[in-house]
Amino acid sequence: MTTKIGALIMAALLVLYIALVGWRAVQFMATGEPVAIAMGVALVVLPIIAVWALWRELSFGVRSHELVKRLDAEGGLDLELPLLPSGRPERGAAKAELDGFISAAEAEAESWRAALRLGLAYDAAGDRRSARQAVRRAIELERAER
Repeated sequence: MTTKIGALIMAALLVLYIALVGWRAVQFMATGEPVAIAMGVALVVLPIIAVWALWRELSFGVRSHELVKRLDAEGGLDLELPLLPSGRPERGAAKAELDGFISAAEAEAESWRAALRLGLAYDAAGDRRSARQAVRRAIELERAER
């Protein structure tokens, strides 16, 4: 829950930032000076990119959370990895088990469940980039399944 609150706070701060930068862009463009107009245009384009990136990240978070909840409800979330006292999986054990998850995902190439378990295993092993790729694949596969 604290992660959701943190994401919402960051999103609200970004919206505030975008509004303030947008106002500054209008002020720059209103001067009529070519350099100021160019700066104003840049200040409009950059927040648009920021909004797109924010939407993409929030959408990824919501969709991946929904898939994790769905997989958990089906009873397929148990990765059987040893946990640290904090509740996080032990990284070394997760790395040792990773080949099994990769093989399972390759064997079930069209299964969003296998791709999601692979993403969670990569995350447990500390490979965030591969985890995000696998979870994105799971989201795509689940969409195609609908």
